[in-house]
Amino acid sequence: MFDTKSAENGDIQLIGRLDASQTEKANVVLNQIMTSRTLDCKDLEYISSAGLGVLLATQQRLKAAGHGLRLTNLNKHIRDIFMFTGFEKIFTID
Repeated sequence: MFDTKSAENGDIQLIGRLDASQTEKANVVLNQIMTSRTLDCKDLEYISSAGLGVLLATQQRLKAAGHGLRLTNLNKHIRDIFMFTGFEKIFTID
């Protein structure tokens, strides 16, 4: 199960498991982002290659407009995935 929450400051919290079965749900939220935004991943338990693809597509779209995503609070497992895939060079990770 995957869900999102929007904070008053515009940050978006990713919750649960972002896998192939949840990419449509993620795209609904991420496609609405038009400026730089922070994604809080403290409650993101898992991300698959399909989930990475959704984030990458959003990042590429935003970068083309001079914006981007910043990811915060990645757990060790997810941080390792970003490191092994080279995504730590594509995203700003705090």
